Amino acid sequence: MTQVELVVARTYLNSIEAGFAQSVLEAAGIEAYVRADDCGGVDPALDVGGVALIVKATDRDEAIRVLDTTATVVDPEPV
Repeated sequence: MTQVELVVARTYLNSIEAGFAQSVLEAAGIEAYVRADDCGGVDPALDVGGVALIVKATDRDEAIRVLDTTATVVDPEPV
């Protein structure tokens, strides 16, 4: 059985941002996982170390390239 090395591609302030980045990577064909130490979502304040976006070590460079070239959507007229 072959072990796959997993690495942190990026760290985010919250699970929402990390989940968005995970979706972007998966749309690009890169498998990604969100690792958060927030008691299963019950207490987001526990994420003092940030929320990690995990990818295979072999996909790290491509994942960072995809994330760097993805535009962030901003509402031009905040409510």
